[in-house]
Amino acid sequence: MSTLVLILVGALVVLRVLGKQLTGSMVTARSLVLMPAILIVIGLGSAATAVSIARPGEILFFLLDAVVVVALGLARGASTRLSLRDGGLFQKGTALTLVLWLTTIAVRVGAGFLGHTLGVDGTLTTASAVLLFGLTIAAQNVVIYLRSQQQRLPLAMAAPRR
Repeated sequence: MSTLVLILVGALVVLRVLGKQLTGSMVTARSLVLMPAILIVIGLGSAATAVSIARPGEILFFLLDAVVVVALGLARGASTRLSLRDGGLFQKGTALTLVLWLTTIAVRVGAGFLGHTLGVDGTLTTASAVLLFGLTIAAQNVVIYLRSQQQRLPLAMAAPRR
């Protein structure tokens, strides 16, 4: 995939996720798994070729970047308000969730600049953007799921398809 397409996909995903989290939404098994799974699969496809030609420094930089965005995802999951609505799990982001999302975006942009400055900005840095967004959302969703189980809040039922 071209860099521009990856950036646009990432931006659209972030806007959609941010919108749903800040306005609140019902949480189903599908909503926890589908978006991050799609992003991770697309991201793995994009990053697979890049990894094979990446230098060790670039791979290390990617791994550090992944650790940071996963940690931010875990923190966002912990910052999200969970409640029961219409018999199912409802999540709504807080001001802290928004700050953590903005931090995640800043980290990703900053990582691009830092990678360039350090000379570790090969194709893996660009190709891994969608993968990293998938990982950060997956980490957030894992925490939301675990918290819902701990609080005995059942996942919402998926709306019937028409």
